[in-house]
Amino acid sequence: MQDGVVFLTFNHQGGPLGETELTSQNWWMGMLGRQVGPGRLTLASMFSLEPITERGYSHLFQVGETWEGRPIVDRQHPHDFLMQLSAVWKVPIGGRSSVVLAGAPVGEPALGPVVCMHRRSGAENPSAPIGHHTFDATHVAMGVITGGFERGPWFVEASAFHGREPDENRWDLADLGPLDSWSARLWFRPDEHWAFQLSRGWLNEPEALVAGDLDRTTASVSWEAERANGFTAVTAAYGRNDGHHGRSDALLAEGTYKRGRYAGYTRFEATDVETDVLRFGVHPLPHTHGGPEPPHAVPHDPVLALTLGATRDLWRWGGFDFAAGGDVTFYGVPDSLVPTHSSNPVSFHLFLRTRLPAPAGRMWNATMTRPGH
Repeated sequence: MQDGVVFLTFNHQGGPLGETELTSQNWWMGMLGRQVGPGRLTLASMFSLEPITERGYSHLFQVGETWEGRPIVDRQHPHDFLMQLSAVWKVPIGGRSSVVLAGAPVGEPALGPVVCMHRRSGAENPSAPIGHHTFDATHVAMGVITGGFERGPWFVEASAFHGREPDENRWDLADLGPLDSWSARLWFRPDEHWAFQLSRGWLNEPEALVAGDLDRTTASVSWEAERANGFTAVTAAYGRNDGHHGRSDALLAEGTYKRGRYAGYTRFEATDVETDVLRFGVHPLPHTHGGPEPPHAVPHDPVLALTLGATRDLWRWGGFDFAAGGDVTFYGVPDSLVPTHSSNPVSFHLFLRTRLPAPAGRMWNATMTRPGH
């Protein structure tokens, strides 16, 4: 089984700190499975050529990871070349239950909703959410071991993983580290339409530049329905970070409606952002090696964002799907960021999208422990 996508995107981010550029969001995922003993073994890999861009793509109000020792600000960092390399063994127990064991030098612990590039509700959107580092960031953890138990519509799983975010060298595995963090996640899927998720994680020193551990809680609900000529998919999610330097919240609601050759999509976000990092380009309380810092809250302010977009399928050839699309994003900016970002910046994308042949089906709504279903 394989799946993959390449966006070629003209990206214009509004306001004084926005940039205009030609960029690409892309990934490829391959999966092999066979029966091994009493269970099924699945090997999965995922790659991206986004590291070529070094600093990723312009994305207003996004903060996360580093470049040349400084925070990446108003940009979405590129994924590492190796995004996932995992093995999952699922062993049935009786008629309705299964035990799942998984391990990965690079993979996704049991934390958060389905990652943004696999959510069907956001698959037409080339951009990650502003709340990516609350909902999705751990999906490229450098070292993961997970165990789970599934019975009927219920699935509970727990992970030990390396909590530090990937370093600036996005072509190697040098940032592998000890399994110093943990998480647990509960899924409830009553039928083929609904999926409910609740998770909790404790991350050891996730940020390279800021001292302190982080407690993360997320909850999400997704609904989707197939039609002969398309589908509808919706996701709503909430995330909360409680860290050494205070609390931040993120709320997301997104949906995609596809009918025939046309699709429309939308995303609404209300995200607490690191105000001083966005204003000054540095963390107000940098990581120090002289001992632990005392807890100290740093400013967070809510940013609102509403994206409206559409795509049109152009043609199919040899299993490849080609489409063109575009979207526009409007922002609600807190007073503290108006001097740097303006009061009403507007951003837009125009893009061409190619989906690779997937004769066994698209990997919609995939997680590491449930890669194909």
